[in-house]
Amino acid sequence: MRPVLDEILSQAERKTKAVCRQMALLKWMAQAENNEETMRQALAWEESCERLTLLARSLPVYTGCPRAKEESLRVTKTVVPVAIGFTAEKWFCVRLPLLLPKKESGSADYIRSFLYPAMRDFFDGRQPVRYRDCVLIYRHVYDRRRPERQMRDHDNIEMNMVTDIVAMYVMPDDGPSVCSHYYCSAAAETERTEVYIVPRAEFPVWLFCERKMPEEGVELYETQQEA
Repeated sequence: MRPVLDEILSQAERKTKAVCRQMALLKWMAQAENNEETMRQALAWEESCERLTLLARSLPVYTGCPRAKEESLRVTKTVVPVAIGFTAEKWFCVRLPLLLPKKESGSADYIRSFLYPAMRDFFDGRQPVRYRDCVLIYRHVYDRRRPERQMRDHDNIEMNMVTDIVAMYVMPDDGPSVCSHYYCSAAAETERTEVYIVPRAEFPVWLFCERKMPEEGVELYETQQEA
């Protein structure tokens, strides 16, 4: 265990130094008011930070402490609070306080690390829910101060892991005979990703409601509300 821990620590140290160097370059570009290059460096810095985060998440386990996994999950719940519940219309919703990362090595593990425990805890002791003819909706909410974020290609965003975990709990499967997929974007004060499971017949209603959704997101309930 110790040689592996030493190697992980060495990797973390190298990545931390790289992040610091990129931050210094990013600050210099920002002061030079070169917006295009500043954005390019900001995206590179963001990617490096994501990779460092993935490494940091694995580090506690390699210490050999028997409580490492449990304590790591506790930290994740605090840092990445996932909201799960049902809307007033009885639609299932998962609200993540971040934009989903790009498809790359480790991104699926990153999502699994916080979403799977959150879903497991939410449905612990609850009756299972199954949507059998539905639309799986991804609503990417961008910081309106960062309009360039809307330019992200949906095909390059890691949604498969989210779909797999959500389907595990609320759908028989995520095949085309069970659900269709819909993607849209919106602007707000803070970035987040909202996932909805809506019966196919009610999808036009969701489209109408989406235009009037509150800035902070719709209210979620622990159980489906009676009409």
